[in-house]
Amino acid sequence: MSKAKMLLVEDDKVLADLLVWHFEREQFDVRLTADGEEALLLAQEEVPDIVILDWMIEGISGIEVCRRLRRSSATANVPIIMLTARGEELDRIRGLETGADDYLTKPFSPRELIARVNAVLRRVRPALAGELLSYADLEMDVVAHKVRRSGKAIALGPTEFRLLRHFLEHPSRVFSRERLLDSVWGHDSDIELRTVDVHIRRLRKALNEGGGPDIIRTVRSAGYALDSEDIG
Repeated sequence: MSKAKMLLVEDDKVLADLLVWHFEREQFDVRLTADGEEALLLAQEEVPDIVILDWMIEGISGIEVCRRLRRSSATANVPIIMLTARGEELDRIRGLETGADDYLTKPFSPRELIARVNAVLRRVRPALAGELLSYADLEMDVVAHKVRRSGKAIALGPTEFRLLRHFLEHPSRVFSRERLLDSVWGHDSDIELRTVDVHIRRLRKALNEGGGPDIIRTVRSAGYALDSEDIG
């Protein structure tokens, strides 16, 4: 999965360095500037996936940077989270009306900002928030509830979707019927073990409709695994 590109516009060096450290640890590719003019140039030069923008920065104000990013066709849809020491409701409204997607008042914890960033990315670009699962030629968009194999859309029922998601989250691992029942249907389920086999068959049929190799492996006396290698 490619790293999400972040433009961080913050002139408090201590806070900026702290945020860069946290976001790089979360696998973001961070570009940092303390200046509004430079922020606009950087955003045009390489369009970011998300902008973290301080209200009070050198040169152009953060609110004006936000306004100009929204006016440019290249950055009109890039999510923006504003940081500010201003906690008044009118300022928050002004920031949101200018085009910010979210708003965080200082002081805040880096963990809270990371959670906000991931929430915004999940809404607008699920692949960057880790909501796109893939294995071999299979791809699942968890948010949009879509599955493709070799680029071709596959229709799955809700249970088959949950079953496939579980396999995609743990590729090549063998799961017993009991374990699948517990993970996919839930602890309190009184469904029979044979039901797992029925849904595995349905999932297999849907995945193999295009004539591709069977990607669900049956392991005798053990269970099932998502495995592209024909181990027999």
